[in-house]
Amino acid sequence: MATIRIAYLYEDLMNTYGDSGDVKILRYWLNQAGYDVQVDDVSLDHEFNASDYDFVFFGGGQDYEQTVVAKDLFRHKNELAKFIDAGKPMLAICGGYQLLGDYYETSDGTVIKGLGILPLHTIFKADSRMIGDTEFQTEFGLVRAFENHSGRTYFDDKEKLQPLGKMVEGYGNNPEDGVEGMRYKNTIGSYAHGPILRNENIAKAITEMIIKSHDERVGQATA
Repeated sequence: MATIRIAYLYEDLMNTYGDSGDVKILRYWLNQAGYDVQVDDVSLDHEFNASDYDFVFFGGGQDYEQTVVAKDLFRHKNELAKFIDAGKPMLAICGGYQLLGDYYETSDGTVIKGLGILPLHTIFKADSRMIGDTEFQTEFGLVRAFENHSGRTYFDDKEKLQPLGKMVEGYGNNPEDGVEGMRYKNTIGSYAHGPILRNENIAKAITEMIIKSHDERVGQATA
């Protein structure tokens, strides 16, 4: 049985609101498609080689955990940029989504530098938390989830980045733009917890991306 390799970034620190469920759901669908799945926890002091993996998952975390992760994450900037720019699939939720951008400003005014791989930034508004059920329309169909965040994310290059979906209910990236999440090549960022991949339509779409990524990796290794 062929093996799909998944890198789970900072599983021990970035796993709020059941985000690990996304990886479990993908394992199920990949098993159904006839693949074995290996999930590697890439955490503090661990190494990450982009060419070793078919999919990367990056979950959400609280302010303190994000600060810790932000300091360590720069070791992987070049490898993650290589993975993303090659069009390999990645799913980043909440804090993981924010850290792919240029910076986020915390509720006390501290500016924490992000990876700067994607042209977006996040501003925290502690007095206006965005919480509740959410629905948004995507190219994969309607997605229903749950959001709980004070961060407001804004695109700095709207030609390069596309929203994951258009809001039907809830806030999404911020109260002004009426969109949820981000899509760049096969990298998806989202504020949707619940987890988001309990929506079978988007789970199957990402599963197909992962299988294609695996086939390309194996093909390059045997060429």
